[in-house]
Amino acid sequence: MSDLLTKTRDICRLLEIKPARSKGQNFLINEKIYEDIIEAADIKKSDTVLEIGPGLGFLTTKLAAQAKRVIAVELDDKLAAYLQTGVAASDRENIKIINEDILKFNPAAHLAAGEKYQVVANLPYNITSIFLRQFLSAVRPPESLVLMLQKEVAERIVAVPPDMSLLAVSVQYYGAPKIIREVKAGNFWPEPAVSSAIIRIDLSGEAGRREEDKRFFRLVKFGFSAKRKMLKNNLAAGLKIAPKIIEEYLVKQGLDPKIRAEELSLDDWKKLFAALAAFVI
Repeated sequence: MSDLLTKTRDICRLLEIKPARSKGQNFLINEKIYEDIIEAADIKKSDTVLEIGPGLGFLTTKLAAQAKRVIAVELDDKLAAYLQTGVAASDRENIKIINEDILKFNPAAHLAAGEKYQVVANLPYNITSIFLRQFLSAVRPPESLVLMLQKEVAERIVAVPPDMSLLAVSVQYYGAPKIIREVKAGNFWPEPAVSSAIIRIDLSGEAGRREEDKRFFRLVKFGFSAKRKMLKNNLAAGLKIAPKIIEEYLVKQGLDPKIRAEELSLDDWKKLFAALAAFVI
């Protein structure tokens, strides 16, 4: 770890980069964890990988050794220029560096017709929710995502009843999430204030009816709108119908009329949406 830390500090000093918390610049300095990310991604020689937040490129070169090609999107101008110089000087012809904000990035513009891809990302933690919403519901979503996330967020994503959340339902609607391993703060430079986790999400491909998806999540958002209230009261307020009517529908689905949103599984939500779809405008 010390060799990678020294190398990271030397490069940052050379580029006059002071890691910025606002950009989520906590550089991973443990070689073993890079290997664990590669193993979790399970990349084949025919795969296209979209890497987000390549940083100093340590993971990028490992991905390129496994994949058909790597599209690496880096927001920081200095880091992007450094990576581009490194790619130009190497014999790697399957790495493309793009200096852009991932939240404004359109994968389809860089993919061939019908080309599938996987995402590998070390995300700034403050964009996790919006990033997931953008890529999980994209017109051309990835087949899978391997992400370094704040540990607490990763645990919320893989939650089951009675600890479900809007985030858990939102991610599990599109795919199956699994925590691969915890990553302690000491594996980064500078150290973040929290522990992290590597998570893999395999997309099911079942979602994609965009208007119906929007209506489904409108219902779920109503359900989670007030944490301390029973589900029937939240849904009644959101759908503007009597709680008694909601209660009847809950009973028909075999659910306790006093149930709260966090106690419902994804399948429960799907059944409830099917029953209440006429009320969700």
